[in-house]
Amino acid sequence: MSKSLKHVVIVGGGSAGWITAGSIAAMHNSKSKQGIKVTLIESPDVSSVGVGEGTWPTMRGTLQKMGVSETDFMRQCDVSFKQGSKFVKWVTGSEDDFYYHPFVLPQGYFDINLFKYWQQDSQGKSYSDAVCFQEQLCEKGLAPKLITSPEYAAAANYAYHLDAGKFSEFLKSHCINNLGVEYVSDHVGTIKSTDSGDIHSVNTKNHGDISGDLFVDCTGFSSLLIGKHYQVPFISKKDVLFIDTALAVQIPYEEDDAIASHTISTAQDAGWIWDIGLPSRRGVGHVYSSSHTSQVDAENVLRAYLHHSIGEKSEDLVFRKIDINPGFREKFWVNNCVAVGMAAGFLEPLEASALVMIELAATTISEQLPADRECMDIVAKHYNARFSYNWERIIDFLKLHYIASKRLDTAFWRDNRNPDTIPESLQELMSLWKHRSPSEYDFSHKREVFSAASYQYVLYGMDFEFTQMPSEANETEQKLAQRMFADNRKVTEKYVSALPTNRELISKVAKFGFSRV
Repeated sequence: MSKSLKHVVIVGGGSAGWITAGSIAAMHNSKSKQGIKVTLIESPDVSSVGVGEGTWPTMRGTLQKMGVSETDFMRQCDVSFKQGSKFVKWVTGSEDDFYYHPFVLPQGYFDINLFKYWQQDSQGKSYSDAVCFQEQLCEKGLAPKLITSPEYAAAANYAYHLDAGKFSEFLKSHCINNLGVEYVSDHVGTIKSTDSGDIHSVNTKNHGDISGDLFVDCTGFSSLLIGKHYQVPFISKKDVLFIDTALAVQIPYEEDDAIASHTISTAQDAGWIWDIGLPSRRGVGHVYSSSHTSQVDAENVLRAYLHHSIGEKSEDLVFRKIDINPGFREKFWVNNCVAVGMAAGFLEPLEASALVMIELAATTISEQLPADRECMDIVAKHYNARFSYNWERIIDFLKLHYIASKRLDTAFWRDNRNPDTIPESLQELMSLWKHRSPSEYDFSHKREVFSAASYQYVLYGMDFEFTQMPSEANETEQKLAQRMFADNRKVTEKYVSALPTNRELISKVAKFGFSRV
């Protein structure tokens, strides 16, 4: 009989390791002797990259399934609310150039496509402003809910900005103390295999051999198991996404500065700058293509950006440099080993894809955890196909931001629009979308990382040249469209007048906490 799966060993901590540990332990009752045993081995000397501070709304469900209190999470991880992303200077580069990718779906999304009616009469409103109330919440610095809202409930769909280091420590404590995860602080040295090629155990410096049935590689860029042990090739996507370097810094607030309720991404000559507001500080960084600018020039660009908010203090800042090799592994699950997080792949943080891919991986492994070794290869085959698809779709979505731009002022922007750098899958979709809006039918999987609505927000926020197919006027649909626009105006007025500022709500959470259900 095939050996049943009883013990999952996770090598590496950080967000990837602890989200995976928590997801498996919560779903498979690791606290119980009858549950799946989960052991996490973390080197005491390896620090996480720590710049993944933006999340997707899926994080609420991930934390809730782990039994995490949203109040405790927000208090201990320096958390603020995120309601989407604001893209500044991505279309033309002018001072008044911006658009939003909000988290709330367009009004009446499953009943009607409002784009053509907005196109006919925009009334001076951006697409997202006309079909969704969230742009106004973000522009006014408002929160997505009230202090009287229960934990994880929402008036407006939201995610989080968080301190990545504090988040890992918070999850570590929760997993060990509440979910029954066994923690080993030690260095992993040699990896011992069976005759079949499976990993039998990993040897640690102080705890000896630790054996398991499934091993999860969460060792980050070093990719100790899937990369170094199994020698799974890494597929570089530098020819598609040129960003390969990041400069990061943390900036304290001036007194009672507003906390942005969204990620701010400001395009530059050879990349873009992220600006993330936490309750106690801002996380800011410049990601750029080293083929299109030098590190010295990139630092100067970042200092100039920061000078607008902190003045001469920007001259004394020391930036942390992070090298990025955009791409992903040829396979993610080999034998009894699966890679999660940066061990599996990494891309520029334009749409917070790093943490959402960790969540997707952890959830999929938890839900599809093979009962025994005999069916593991089948699970692995499906997993590899699914995640290869996910990575390709994320690359398409990120590339969309560059090719929809009208900027031609630098080589970086011109090179991004070179057809040789655009995946064929994206070129096909762009051809379709000249004649109709992005649709859920354009994608083959039920659980897409980015829905058709996300593509709509980006395309129409960037004034994509749309060639509308001639069609008969539909009086019923026109009336429905006008009602949807009116409904959106009413909802916008209601929430703008009722919701507190982001800083106000975060302060109340720190003092009172949310209602726990």
